[in-house]
Amino acid sequence: MPTPYLEIQKLTKRIGHRILFADISFTVNEREHIGLIAKNGTGKSTLLSIIAGQEGNDGGKLIFRSDLKVGYLEQTPTIHAEDLENKDEAYLQRYRQYLTQMKITEEESLRPASQLSGGQVKRIALSRVFAGEPDLLILDEPTNHLDLDMIEWLENMLSRTTMTILMVTHDRYFLDRICSSIIEIDNSRIYTYRGNYSYYLEKRQERIDNMNAEIARANNLYRTELEWMRSTPCARSSKARYRIESFYELEKVAKQRIEERNVRLEMGGTYIGNKIFVLKNVCKAFGQHVILDNFNYNFTRYEKLGIVGNNGTGKSTFVKMLLGIEPHDSGLIDIGETVRFGYYSQQGMAFRDDQKVIDAVRDIAEYVDMGNGEKLSAGQFLQHFLFPPEEQYNYIYKLSGGERRRLYLCTVLMQSPNFLILDEPTNDLDIVTLQILEDYLKNFRGCLIIVSHDRYFMDRVVDHTLVFHGNGDIQDFPGSYSQYRLWKEQNTKSASEKTQPKESAKKEEGRNQNRTRRLTFKERQEYAQLERDIAALEAEKKQIETMLCGGSTSVEEITQMSKRLPLLSEELDEKEMRWLELSEYA
Repeated sequence: MPTPYLEIQKLTKRIGHRILFADISFTVNEREHIGLIAKNGTGKSTLLSIIAGQEGNDGGKLIFRSDLKVGYLEQTPTIHAEDLENKDEAYLQRYRQYLTQMKITEEESLRPASQLSGGQVKRIALSRVFAGEPDLLILDEPTNHLDLDMIEWLENMLSRTTMTILMVTHDRYFLDRICSSIIEIDNSRIYTYRGNYSYYLEKRQERIDNMNAEIARANNLYRTELEWMRSTPCARSSKARYRIESFYELEKVAKQRIEERNVRLEMGGTYIGNKIFVLKNVCKAFGQHVILDNFNYNFTRYEKLGIVGNNGTGKSTFVKMLLGIEPHDSGLIDIGETVRFGYYSQQGMAFRDDQKVIDAVRDIAEYVDMGNGEKLSAGQFLQHFLFPPEEQYNYIYKLSGGERRRLYLCTVLMQSPNFLILDEPTNDLDIVTLQILEDYLKNFRGCLIIVSHDRYFMDRVVDHTLVFHGNGDIQDFPGSYSQYRLWKEQNTKSASEKTQPKESAKKEEGRNQNRTRRLTFKERQEYAQLERDIAALEAEKKQIETMLCGGSTSVEEITQMSKRLPLLSEELDEKEMRWLELSEYA
């Protein structure tokens, strides 16, 4: 039997008159890795804060195992030098080790938070949490502000750890590869799925389909029972009480709704000409820090470009130069006359807290042109972004971080741009919003540049990638990020094999020394089977690599092949190693 670390019993939380969740119960067991999923504004971060002891609740119990050590990473962590005071040397040694692994120098770790980037603050905060060696690790959006290399390091580390994990993240690859259970909060209720994110998607859809079928059956029966209940009072008074009670239970089911409020971004695009932008011999540097070095690029119509690279390599500076926000040092940047930019950035939100949601949109336009002669009022447009009428008159200070991001996205798209530049658009957005945004961007009749560390999002949307390696080294790769990673791994492996001739010579020498031994009958059978298996695996690997390099493979197929290829390579390596062992005596 698993050991319970934490039992949550009938937990309730309200903010004013708004119920975030009511009477929710679940258990967190030893070594369990749980991902928490819910829409923005439904209390994910609040729930984690309550469990971590940072916030109170309005009812229910939290029962922790005695002497349980809890580590908590906030969504926007704060770090102070005094937090390290009174820490023992064993803790400080571990802290320094994690700083090194997270590429933070001792000097950087001692700076005030105001002098650090968001990524540096996040890595220092993670190092402090890990150094405490918690039994229960609570993580709120751990991948925000981390670059891809650091996300992959963190993913590998957490997938192997024996710590119990409860986390909120929008990174679906991260969820899929780390979590063994998914807990979903939906309409103030809680649902538990014993599997990873892919399993959750499958079972959640089954739950919704079954619930819709149950509601449909209840509605059919409800109409019959309603006629019965509307019969004359004297006739009804003589009828069985149990049937009357059953009617009210049936009514509850029939009036349920599976609320799948989707962001429906079906806007007509503004015309964009054939000339988009051209960069010729563009240079940009900050002192000795080179961003672009005689960079050339001709952006084509309807191109969907992803930009990836470590923090500090110049990704955001690059797009700011295109927008004219940041000047370039030399060269030519020529923008087409029909280009109409829409820019979403981490620093772009400028809402007043005393402003209402509806007013933030009306300040831009009272009506939004959806194309084909259709116009929506500001209120109607907001409903497409999951802001129902009753929430449109809330003050902005009451919105969660994700709701603010959603409102910001609304104000960018309502201006009908034909060239979207999205700089880290996935931070703080819930998964439902991300899925609909992905579908919109895939069908967007315009140009698109996305700067993001969200691998899943990039794989679904972009068809071309610029990889910023730093110091002006920019690689143009004709595919998605996952395809680039596979290509890089294969090239690294090939280069490694070329540097091992001496090792091969030693194997040959050992093979000659063991010629006197002969294979047994079973070993000869195994040897023959291995040759067949290796040939089949190599053929499958070649087929996958060919499909990945082609342009007709769907995102779903790419995702499946990207998962299969590492497993395939591992199996092939094992069989080849065994074949080599047996071949010494063949």
